[in-house]
Amino acid sequence: MSGSSRPNSSAAQAATRRALLDSGADVFAEVGFHNATTREICRRANANVAAINYHFGDKTGLYSEVLAEQSRVARERFPSTDGLTANAAPAEQLRVFIRSFLQRVLSPDLHARHGRIMAREMVEPTAALDRLVSEAIRPDAERLTAIMRRLLGPKTPAATLRLCGMSVVGQILFYCHCQPVIQRLFPDQPADAARIDELAQHITGFSLAGVQNYRTPVAPRRAQR
Repeated sequence: MSGSSRPNSSAAQAATRRALLDSGADVFAEVGFHNATTREICRRANANVAAINYHFGDKTGLYSEVLAEQSRVARERFPSTDGLTANAAPAEQLRVFIRSFLQRVLSPDLHARHGRIMAREMVEPTAALDRLVSEAIRPDAERLTAIMRRLLGPKTPAATLRLCGMSVVGQILFYCHCQPVIQRLFPDQPADAARIDELAQHITGFSLAGVQNYRTPVAPRRAQR
């Protein structure tokens, strides 16, 4: 009889863990890590107040798992390659990278959790950021750097590749972090989530124009006599 109860117990524990991850994602997205309480997370998960410590060690452990899972789900749904082969044109690789990034942070079903949690983490970083950078952000950064190297040439200094890559990411994150301002400045304009392809085309074109400037040597200015 005790043997037959183990599967049920395991299933119940798995269900509780899943409920904590879901309720934790909601609460962290709403109020951030520092203002979230384990009591509220457990209440929404219909779990005992000790459940977080049992499954994740503490609130920090739960938050780290939530952050990693939300990032993984977003990247699995919108991969930065989106089926492109390694020999695809670098300009097309850049466009697909930008579009997938925009989809992760602006898609309505992901933004409610992933976009808002990530936005809060960037403003108020926690100890979980180290894991996020290692598992998710660094691989994306390395892919973007590789695209920039193909666009700018193999002899381009690492600092230039890094700055160009960050300029691309900065344009994308503007539409995530500054949506309240954008909506007030342009109230008649469709929401950014409804025009991801348009934004991807614009950011790609703007970035490629900047890249071309780096590829074109600037003639030295003549000294005035």
